[in-house]
This record gives sequence, structure tokens and C-alpha cells, in this order.
Amino acid sequence: MAITLFTNSSAMSASNALQKANSTLSSAMEHLGTGKRITKASDDAAGLQVATRLQGQSNGMAVAQRNIADASTMLQTGEGSMDEVSNIMYRMKDLATQAASDTNTTTSRNAISDELSSLNDQLGSIMNNTSYAGDSLFGKLATQSSTTSTNGGAKTSANNGTTATDGKMSSAMTFQIGASKDETSTTNVTDKLNALKAMITSFGKTTNVDTSGDKITTTTTSGLDVSTSANANSLIDTLSSALDNVSSLRSSFGASINSLGHASANLTNMKDNTDQAMGNIQDADFASEASKMTRSQMLAQTSTSMLKQSNSMSSLVMSILG
Repeated sequence: MAITLFTNSSAMSASNALQKANSTLSSAMEHLGTGKRITKASDDAAGLQVATRLQGQSNGMAVAQRNIADASTMLQTGEGSMDEVSNIMYRMKDLATQAASDTNTTTSRNAISDELSSLNDQLGSIMNNTSYAGDSLFGKLATQSSTTSTNGGAKTSANNGTTATDGKMSSAMTFQIGASKDETSTTNVTDKLNALKAMITSFGKTTNVDTSGDKITTTTTSGLDVSTSANANSLIDTLSSALDNVSSLRSSFGASINSLGHASANLTNMKDNTDQAMGNIQDADFASEASKMTRSQMLAQTSTSMLKQSNSMSSLVMSILG
């Protein structure tokens, strides 16, 4: 083989081989260090595009899982409150049944009426104060307190009570349960909740003031009147209807909670498979990358040795010629 002075082909070949080995070694070390097969678009442009879509879907599903957990917790809060409402109404119905018997004295009926009034106050407290994350779930109940008066023969009426306000569950609620815009779930208990609130409101007291005569007459009536056996007997039926409203509302809560549970299970399955598909595309094969790194290290060492020998030979020739 001819030895040339200006062009050292051996050194050039060894240098090119060293550059390729170092490039492959750098890539293998990067993949091993990050655990990713695709660290930049040039590694696999098509694979990066697919992996990006899968990553976006996986992230969205993770957020949707939290949404489902939050929605379930909120519905369970409402259902738990209705459970206690049921317990209170059971006791109220027992008291009405007790009062419907003529074996009760006036004192006994007054004691029953006092307990009914106390229980009704607690019903109002539950409906007014049940909240989730600071937001009222059921809203505020209206209170009845009307005044009727006569002035110069003309009667006027005014409502001095408070007006009902709406809570979070007073309208349809939509929950995002997936990564796409169409994956939603709607829970609507508006009609059932309003019917229950109206019935509980009717249990309250109404005050009427009549100034048509020589004296001002004030009359207070209650929706929980058990002063007679007939009134108490009628209250039994009213409370039975109220319990039906509560059970219907609780049934709606339960159906929505179960539906969200199935959505969560399906979402978990989808996310697991999406993450696996994403891993198949972009995760590094450690065995392959480790083998590639070892091979590149050996090639780099060999190329370096050959380059040194070629440079030594060139130096020797130059010394001879010099």
C-alpha cells in the first residue's frame, strides 16, 4: 500500500469510525439516562406524533378520574344528608301516629307538638346548611310569615317571610368523566329536590295578624298540627308522602353514584392500556441500549487506537523525510 504525505486515508477512516461510534454511544447513553427511546423528534418522528396524542389522552383521563371522585363525594354528601332527613321523618311519623290516638291528653299533644317543631327545625338546618367545598347543595328554604290587615275596609296582604334560594343541586349538574368533550355525565334531581323543599316548608308556621276588628288578633298555624286526632291522622299521610320524596331523591343519588363508579372502572382500564401503548412506543429497551452502548464503546476504543497508530506512522514518515 502506498504511503502518501498529504492524505492519510487510514487516519481519516479511523476518525470517521470514531465519530460514528461516539454518536451512537451518546445516543445510547441518552436513552439509558432518560429511559426513553424517543427524546427528540429526530429519534422517531412518526412515533413521537402518536406518543404525543396518547400522552394528552392519558393526562386527560387522569384528571377525569379526579373529577369522578369529586362528583361521587359530592353526591354522597347529599345522599348522607337525605339519610338523616329520613331518620328525622321516621320519628315525626311515629309522633304523628302516637298523637292520632284519643288516649292522649292536651298536655301529651303539646309535648308531641314541641318535639315535632324541634325536629322540623333540624330538617330546615340540614336543608339550609348542607354544603360541599363551601357551596350550598340544597339552597335555603323559604319561611312563611304572612300578615293580613284591614284599613278603611280594604284588606291588604304582605309576605314577611324569607324567599327560597337555589343550591348547587337545584339545577342539572354535568360532570366531565373522560378526556374528550363528549364524555360527560349529567345528574338532575331538580324536580325531586324542589318537591321535598316545598313539603318541608309547608311544615313551618304561618302568622296571621287581623286588625279588622276592635282588637288586633294574631293567629299562628302550623303544618305539623296534632292538636286533634284528625289533624294528627292527616299528618301521618303527609309524612308518608314526604318519606316517598326523600327515598326517590336518595334513589337518584344512588343511581348517579353507581353510574360514576362504572365510568371510573372503565376509565381506569382505558388509561392503563393507553399508558401501555405509549410505553411500547417511547420507552427505551434497556437491554438493547446497553448492548448498543457496549458495542459503541469498544468501537470507539478501537478507532482511537487505530487513529493513534496512523498518526504515529505519519510522524515517523515526517521524521524520516525531515
